[in-house]
Amino acid sequence: MPPHFPSGEGLGVGKKENRKNMRHHVNAISGRLSLRPPQRHSLEILDRVMEIAQPHKNGDPAAALEVIRSEFPTVADFEREFPSLCFALATGVGKTRLMGAFISYLHLAHGLNNFFVLAPNLTIYDKLIADFTPNMPKYVFAGIAEFAANPPAVITGDNYEHAAGTLFDRTLRCTINIFNISKINSEVRGGKSPRIKRLSEYIGASYFDYLAALPDLVMLMDESHRYRATAGAKAINELRPVLGLELTATPMIETNSGTIKFKNVIYEYSLAKALQDGFVKEPAVVTQKNFQPQNHSPAELERIKLEDGVRLHESVKVELETYARQTGERRVKPFMLIIARDTVHAKALLELMQSDSFFEGRYRERVIQVDSSTKGSQEDEFIARLLTVEHADDPTEIVIHVNMLKEGWDVTNLYTIVPLRAANARILIEQSIGRGLRLPYGRRTGVKAVDRLNIVAHDRFQEIVDEANRPDSVIRLEYVILDPTEQQRTPKTVISTPLIDAVLNGETHHQPLPGGEFPAFPSREGQGVGYSFENGNGGGTDSPPGRGKGWVAETGNISITHPQPLPGGELTFATPEVRQIARLTRQAIQRRESLPTSAYLEREETLTAIVSDVRERYAPPTQADLPGMAAQPDIAAIVAQTVHAVRRLTIDIPRIVVVPKGEVTTGFHPFRLETEHVRFQPVERDLLIRSLQTNEQEALRSGSRVVSEKRPEDYLVRQLIDFPDISYDAHADLLYELAGQMIRHLESYLAHDDMLNVAAYYQKPLAQLIHAQMQAHRWESAAGYDVTVTRGFMALKESAFTAVDDIRDFRLPPANKSNIAQLVFGGFRRCLYATQKFQSDTERRLAVILDRDAEKWFKPALGQFQIFYPSGVEQKEYLPDFVAETAAQILLLEPKMSKEMEAKDVLAKRAAAVAWCRHASVHALQYGGKPWRYALIPHDAIADNMTLDGLIAHFAVQ
Repeated sequence: MPPHFPSGEGLGVGKKENRKNMRHHVNAISGRLSLRPPQRHSLEILDRVMEIAQPHKNGDPAAALEVIRSEFPTVADFEREFPSLCFALATGVGKTRLMGAFISYLHLAHGLNNFFVLAPNLTIYDKLIADFTPNMPKYVFAGIAEFAANPPAVITGDNYEHAAGTLFDRTLRCTINIFNISKINSEVRGGKSPRIKRLSEYIGASYFDYLAALPDLVMLMDESHRYRATAGAKAINELRPVLGLELTATPMIETNSGTIKFKNVIYEYSLAKALQDGFVKEPAVVTQKNFQPQNHSPAELERIKLEDGVRLHESVKVELETYARQTGERRVKPFMLIIARDTVHAKALLELMQSDSFFEGRYRERVIQVDSSTKGSQEDEFIARLLTVEHADDPTEIVIHVNMLKEGWDVTNLYTIVPLRAANARILIEQSIGRGLRLPYGRRTGVKAVDRLNIVAHDRFQEIVDEANRPDSVIRLEYVILDPTEQQRTPKTVISTPLIDAVLNGETHHQPLPGGEFPAFPSREGQGVGYSFENGNGGGTDSPPGRGKGWVAETGNISITHPQPLPGGELTFATPEVRQIARLTRQAIQRRESLPTSAYLEREETLTAIVSDVRERYAPPTQADLPGMAAQPDIAAIVAQTVHAVRRLTIDIPRIVVVPKGEVTTGFHPFRLETEHVRFQPVERDLLIRSLQTNEQEALRSGSRVVSEKRPEDYLVRQLIDFPDISYDAHADLLYELAGQMIRHLESYLAHDDMLNVAAYYQKPLAQLIHAQMQAHRWESAAGYDVTVTRGFMALKESAFTAVDDIRDFRLPPANKSNIAQLVFGGFRRCLYATQKFQSDTERRLAVILDRDAEKWFKPALGQFQIFYPSGVEQKEYLPDFVAETAAQILLLEPKMSKEMEAKDVLAKRAAAVAWCRHASVHALQYGGKPWRYALIPHDAIADNMTLDGLIAHFAVQ
């Protein structure tokens, strides 16, 4: 008999957790799986559905529909006999990872143990099995600690008859069944039921009936538009799942009467939005300059498109290798897809591209055909090659197919598509780009060739451009649903000004200055906490331990101590003349940032010089300007207090310059070029590439006719000497050696005239590839290096944020952490800015620790530091996330995802920051300051119970 499960309890399956714990699971799963915003939002929607509807085995779908529609009005009908919701996410956003997030959440938050994942075809079926198998490259549960030691049991359409023993294993966390739709809805010849519906003696029922009897079975349907046919829908309904979760990029079905949209779409993230957010490649259409298709026969036109597609493919291949070498990323091997009219046409194309007449047979072993004509063992072989075409060591570079694979071809390295089928522009766009939008690095790089999908369409160029420019184009169309409760919320710019500027301008803020023990917000509505500077006695209030002398905790005022009591009693920056003197003092301080530290500002000779500067520039108001004006203000006293305030409300950040001693020589060691991936083909015409999203246009080769060189190596050398780190006089021998290696490689597969053509037309990308490889063999020699501190301290920089909400208390985590980067926080006690922005909730939690344990802290603005680190051939600026000062040291702090701690760029930034801290410490200690330290902190180590000292002890870099 099947194992017993409690029934009628709802999806808790005997285990209910409170709302807070559910939200905890959403946050934890989103962080561990690094969900993108649309994936995170989908998980939050599921979380809300589980809270309000709680569908269960004996539930009423009509009642569930009514409840769900009350919050999600786009769900008009489940369209099945059980609650089923469709998440329509654009291709390339990550539907399989979202399935893993859904299963993790339902199991961890609601105790569900049985899941049924449905695939529409063999390709997606095999891919899903691999993605749900531990230790595979795209394992969907990577990072879910609960599944690390005890992963879910995976039962498939191939092994379910032999896996019955696992059904009764109570030690398993949960079971995931993965089936192809044909396994459950196919009728067998002779009238027999599918094998899954036949009796299994071990479980006392058919496996199908066993699944249908489970009280907690959840159905996940990949590419759910494929299960709307009568047979598929009937089989799914017979399984009687408690909940269906459908995922597709096309929430519609095509009928003879037109397109019918799904009625159960609860969330839609369109292709236009994915393009706008940079989650997919940017599609572009390609043709030749001044091309006139009517001048060519169909056969000639087809041949031209194929040859130009190959040329473009070879260009992209070199661009990708160059990018990988420049950045240290893995190499991506691109491939080209040819869409044939039918299987006969596909076979003819294969024979052409394998013949000697097509680029002299150079692609004979690099092209495959995959369509319905490949049967039996041959089909298995080609499917296997198709699934490995993404691998860098796979020889396949060209794939020909008809219409066998509409979806599920989960590759990221498709860069060139040559459609040869007769279809209108809309179908060409929608069907073509859907196969190649996934990004190989998971993000756009900013390099056009790396981020672009090319569609070669000489004869349809203008038609495709016009279609893409239509207001309802799939590339431009974007759905905007307004929330009536948010219509009054308009974005606003928030200027985050250093507190010292606010104080000297006489402004008030809804927070105290660092060091106070008073509430973060005022008790009387509408009144901010004011800042005043009292006399040198500190107002008679002792400072709290560790706060520093002169901080008045009870009132929220900061008192500035001074060797002598100041005349006039309490002094504020409330009057125009005092503020003018304070501003002049601030300007005088900035002119003296070359002093070793800010402590030198309070030396008698420096104060005297500043007072003299201010007196020269101060223009006191006349009696007419201020009737009844009192005596002239005491400039010396205001200068002294302003200087002291500046010191208390800043952290000394030196400007450090590292300069080599004596003559510096650079060069490159000789090496052997890696040329095996270079296979440029001769060019007869210029290709024109036009972005379908932005309408930007560029040519594959820039400039007019190339200059003829006496020898082919000169084409490459002429490009190489344009790089700023290459000197012709110093490196001529090496340059000609490397250029000669490349020319000999071109001669290995090209005739002499074709080699000259390639060297001339592709001289720039070839030179870029050579230069990128040279960087690994670069050397530099200098007698030594001098570290010069050009400034002992610098004024804090102003920041500007965009926000749609009021300023939030930073101690309270936002309900939706996925949009935390859009929020602005305040309420700090020891931050040197009134407001701050955080890129993650981890940063917010670290700010809570700093505001409790540090003397003062802030998030630096761009340009505050001059720290640079090597990234490929570039030197990039590094801006640490936090700066904090304690009684003993000054800290640079960088929270980072645990899985990114050993990333190449992260390690390079760490090395640069540690070197900067070493130089800064030497300078600071020489002049009585505090040492600097750098800490790289994994995100999962930052919690409210941690202290700053504890984090530094564990994660500061020695």
